[in-house]
Amino acid sequence: MTMQETYQQLFIQLKKLYDDREAANIANMILEQVTGMGKVDRLLQKSTSLSTIQQTKLKGFIAELLKHKPVQYVLGEAWFAGMPFLVDEHVLIPRPETEELVQLVASSIMQPTTSIINILDIGTGSGCIPIAIKKLLPNAAITSIDVSEKALKIARQNAINLHANINFQLLDFLEESNWNSLPIFDIIVSNPPYIKQSESAAMAEHVLQYEPHVALFVPDNDALLFYKKIAAFSKNNLAKNGKIMVEINEALGAETVALFNDCGFSAQLITDMQGKDRFVVTQ
Repeated sequence: MTMQETYQQLFIQLKKLYDDREAANIANMILEQVTGMGKVDRLLQKSTSLSTIQQTKLKGFIAELLKHKPVQYVLGEAWFAGMPFLVDEHVLIPRPETEELVQLVASSIMQPTTSIINILDIGTGSGCIPIAIKKLLPNAAITSIDVSEKALKIARQNAINLHANINFQLLDFLEESNWNSLPIFDIIVSNPPYIKQSESAAMAEHVLQYEPHVALFVPDNDALLFYKKIAAFSKNNLAKNGKIMVEINEALGAETVALFNDCGFSAQLITDMQGKDRFVVTQ
């Protein structure tokens, strides 16, 4: 099949699972991986036929996609903050709104500065948050923790690939006895699990079936679990004038702000580029 025919057939198959726009985006991502050519080059060579090896590779990708497997897991790669990150089913796929959390952290630091900024990243997953912050704040000394050794393996490899020096540690943050091993930080940042178990009914199948539930869900009766722990930890481990910056459940913005305020912090609710309640920043 030619480039053009391949794209058309792939698009038709993907429309069974996605809307037109997303199907087109995924088709282009798959064909770029298969052919090694961008969209413009493929248009210029639309009458060129795919090789046997390329067709075999494409069939394998299609088989996985039709099982609702996210394209990022199929390709083993997701882009975040302009950088390619390795991903698999042990880490969440980085979301665009989380890039805004990185920007909030970077913009909170007076520039330029030669001072060492000590940052803790809680629940690092693929390592996308600390690595992106490190690129923007070279003087930052970043400790990133996660309860999953398999996630940390991915994060460490991403740090190597992207030349970012991050201190990754295997640590269950919910277990308060582990806090003694951590020092004082200037900034605590986190995109923790915050989706209620009951909200899973409205979520896409490709998320529920493949993304790690431990990084997504919290019990309905304790939806602010991680924020409670972060607030408690910060009482002793956040520097004077330090900041907490967290991504939140958009339906629980007021409750999250109230939680931090009740713990003695001054909390502010910040919306994302879509106008949704997405972040809480405290001092």
